[in-house]
Amino acid sequence: MHIHIIAGEISGDTHAAGLISELKLQKADLRFTGLGGPKMVDAGGQGILDWVETAGVVGLWEVLKMYSYFKEKLEATVTQVLTEKPEAVIFVDYPGFNLRAAKKLRARGYQGKLLYYISPQVWAWKKGRVKTMAKVLDLMICIFPFEKDFYEKSGLKTEFSGHPMVDRVKTLKRDWPRETGLVGWFPGSRMNEVKRLFPVMLEASQGIRLQVPTVRFAVSAANENLANELRHMADAAGLPEAKRWVEVGTVYDLFQRCQVGAVASGTATLEAACFGLPYALVYRVNAITFAAAKAVVKIKKIGIINVLAQRDVVRELVQADLTSDTLAQEMVSLLTDAAKRQSLEQDLASVVATLGAGGAYTRAAQEVLTILDL
Repeated sequence: MHIHIIAGEISGDTHAAGLISELKLQKADLRFTGLGGPKMVDAGGQGILDWVETAGVVGLWEVLKMYSYFKEKLEATVTQVLTEKPEAVIFVDYPGFNLRAAKKLRARGYQGKLLYYISPQVWAWKKGRVKTMAKVLDLMICIFPFEKDFYEKSGLKTEFSGHPMVDRVKTLKRDWPRETGLVGWFPGSRMNEVKRLFPVMLEASQGIRLQVPTVRFAVSAANENLANELRHMADAAGLPEAKRWVEVGTVYDLFQRCQVGAVASGTATLEAACFGLPYALVYRVNAITFAAAKAVVKIKKIGIINVLAQRDVVRELVQADLTSDTLAQEMVSLLTDAAKRQSLEQDLASVVATLGAGGAYTRAAQEVLTILDL
């Protein structure tokens, strides 16, 4: 049986790879094509084109600059599916591209199953899209508990599989004490967000050191390319010593080693919570992008932990609220106030407990095979 699967970001590559592995474990003769990343290819999707490095841009202006590229990819994807006629297409997160592909496939007569894994957060920005999704999709597999009821109200068959991060934490968890005075900077996995966030972190580092002279810093880089950019930015800021802070591929270790941290908005904020890191969320995009997002977003908070808790758990430093001073103040507060850190750790654990007990990819794979009658 042939399944076409599409992911467009590093996190999507990880989740899609987990799903592919489980599907092949339960049904070894499945064949995969599509768009994704290196993890999906390694998991058994030899027919998958690796494009996540290019596709994983963030922000309205950044996407508009690549409009022609995405338009061509979308048309090529739809044509490939209609030509090869896989039994199912699985869309993994990445809604800007994936929802358009789903609509085009249905409009052009695709008869196979259209399945969505890792629900797009339309509950935050475009609730009206749910009705369209209900008409187009055959199944939504969500990873947050409140999403099942939200989607099912529209008539879309929805299953809650649990969050994959719960399983990942179990395998990566180490019995390490947190290192006193170690601040972790997590500026994101995309070049454009790193360029906006890391300079603020560098400047905040100097402010923190004035108040906590024994403080140390560590910086997480998703790959060597980003690590080189971080080192270059440290030189440009007149802080060559910061080049020694940069670590590559150790993000989950740093989530456990650091006493506190600042994490770029996105998947990493949930990952940090699962590891119990007391942190602040940081977010800054192009002003046009932010204005456009603010016009459509229907929720007041952008951090998924705060959304799940329906209250402020982690501090959100967004756009104008994110300055070197506000970031330094929040880090110093977390470093020096043990009661505040402990309270935050307890709140994070309570929220994470709602995400399931594990086995997320296994349950997601079972849902896929069930709807395909396999």
